[in-house]
Amino acid sequence: MKTLIFIGSPRKKGNTSSLVEELVRRLEGETKIVRAYDCNVRACIDCRFCWKNTGCSIKDGMQEIYEDIQEADNIVIASPMYFSELTGQLLAVLSRLQTFWCAKYFRHEEPVPKKKKGGIIIVRGGDGELKKAEDTAKTLLRDMNAKPLGLVFADKSDEIASVDNKDVMADLMKLAETLNRRD
Repeated sequence: MKTLIFIGSPRKKGNTSSLVEELVRRLEGETKIVRAYDCNVRACIDCRFCWKNTGCSIKDGMQEIYEDIQEADNIVIASPMYFSELTGQLLAVLSRLQTFWCAKYFRHEEPVPKKKKGGIIIVRGGDGELKKAEDTAKTLLRDMNAKPLGLVFADKSDEIASVDNKDVMADLMKLAETLNRRD
């Protein structure tokens, strides 16, 4: 079992990263973490190379991530909410999934044939609507052929550490169980 986790937090010891660490402890098999703020991946530049060609014209760290996506059994998107959305850096990295979308809708190919299970972890300290960030994460998971099967929403993380919130940890346990199932 291989799980690929995208983290959109700039804070390596923050609430989002702490929840991911707890998830990884409960997952079976291999895990690979892609930290949006640390990886060598540029945003999509809408050059339209992928309209007619497989892959991407930009050669950077995303080439390895494309391979990781293909091999993964599970994909998790974890991010704090900024202005009711996933972080900008995470969106910049995952904008490079445009090549998958173009393969499917312009070139009529199946860019990621292997079906995967997907999970979402969203952390909110202040206000803002969850729906927008959740919908974006679901769209990104679908582009990677991952069916969204669980959401962990850690609210009020400025008041209580997410890992100290019993409801959040219960949801995290359910997500781990779902991702560990072999079905």
